[in-house]
Amino acid sequence: MVNGKDFTSAVEGARKAFNSGKTKPIEFRKQQLTALAKLLDDNEDALCKALHKDMGRSDFEGYLCDIHVTRNEVILALNNIDEWVKPEKIKSDLMNAMANLSVRKEPYGVCLIIGAWNFPILLVLAPLVAAIAAGNSAVLKPSESSRHTADLLAELIPKYMSKECYPVVITGPEGSAQLLNEFRYDLILYTGGIAVGKLIMAAAARNLTPVVLELGGKNPCIVAKDADLKKSAERICFGRFMNAGQVCLSPDYVLCEEEIRDELVELMRTTVKKFFGDDPKSSKSFPRIINSRHFSRVRGLMSSGKTVIGGEVDESQKYIAPTILVDVPEDAPVMQEEIFGPVLPILTVKNIGEAIKFVNARERPLALYVYSQTKQLVDHVLHRTSSGGTVINDCLMHHNQFQPFGGIGHSGMGNYHGKYGFDTFTHKRACYEQKTPNMLLSIRYPPYNQKTLNRLKSMKENLPGELGTFGKVMRLIKLALIGIIIAYLIQNFIELKN
Repeated sequence: MVNGKDFTSAVEGARKAFNSGKTKPIEFRKQQLTALAKLLDDNEDALCKALHKDMGRSDFEGYLCDIHVTRNEVILALNNIDEWVKPEKIKSDLMNAMANLSVRKEPYGVCLIIGAWNFPILLVLAPLVAAIAAGNSAVLKPSESSRHTADLLAELIPKYMSKECYPVVITGPEGSAQLLNEFRYDLILYTGGIAVGKLIMAAAARNLTPVVLELGGKNPCIVAKDADLKKSAERICFGRFMNAGQVCLSPDYVLCEEEIRDELVELMRTTVKKFFGDDPKSSKSFPRIINSRHFSRVRGLMSSGKTVIGGEVDESQKYIAPTILVDVPEDAPVMQEEIFGPVLPILTVKNIGEAIKFVNARERPLALYVYSQTKQLVDHVLHRTSSGGTVINDCLMHHNQFQPFGGIGHSGMGNYHGKYGFDTFTHKRACYEQKTPNMLLSIRYPPYNQKTLNRLKSMKENLPGELGTFGKVMRLIKLALIGIIIAYLIQNFIELKN
């Protein structure tokens, strides 16, 4: 672990480890991934306790969202890494028919992984799984806001894994700026807000370092009047109030047709009581806001519109109740920024077409949620909108190890998880091996003339369904072979009959 501002040993140590070739052998990658799984298995209780100290999260939510999901990433990588790393053989055209074309899978080098405080284990270790599987070294920076979890990770990772290849750095904003601006990386993955994402991208631009930005945004829920409203209410509340709404994928506002709004609100009221009881403040299933600064920010957004559910706050405990707002103006503060707290505005629209226009008039979100039982309506929404990911009749569940997770536009760039994470942390290196005799390559050498031009044109690729000269010759050869086979069979038939 590196504290404070002296990061040279961590970054240069990771560079030295990568340059030595230590991280590249498949067996080393597997050994490190297995060690990571053991870290999670051996320390479940300690990790859950740290999460509870940071945010008041229940053991169930801590295990499910941070430990279980991360462990699944490790197991998927271990089960598939042998296949993922294989070079890809590439089909070519007539011009390159005798050459070997392939794509090698190679690591970028030294990666910087900057995690976020809301899921402080998952958002550091899941990208690390991808970095390890691809053969990189990585400097890890957990968020200092979730300090108990960050300190525990800094203690555990060097005990289980190579401390040279995967150093852990704990620092605040000033140190983070130094970490970014004074050292060079081969890839940076950052999870957090848009403002810092822009700073990350600007710092990376100086060295043309590729970046993966997971930034969040205002995620819409479109609820059609044909939706199963009870299920929709439960699933929206699950997504909004998990981790007290401090989830980049949480629904940030609901768009529903006016005639179903009141029914949806009452079903949400029932759901909140079912989830957290009459007093959510005393529920062990409902976490707290991470710190006083975020508490004040979220509380300030609650004055937008009319509170119909919740609204209670306790600054001493950093508690904000599960809260539903209605009659929210489009230009209200709660509609201008990502809420990142347990507050959900419900807006009404005349129809789904108006909901689509509302979504498209804003930055593209990290997630879009659609609730409807009509396939044509869902397809219409998908066709007319754009988002990092989309879930139909559920919430959050596209965050898994099988699908790409990432944003688009202001909600981020790039993606990871599972094979997509391996690909993100992998440089695809084209490899071309020429085996064609030199005399057959003479067409490409000067001096050029009409004859060589005609030969080149004879090799051109054709439109689908169109036969070029080569294709026509191959078809004639095929027909001739078929004719020979038929004649042979007829001859044998006649001989047998005689």
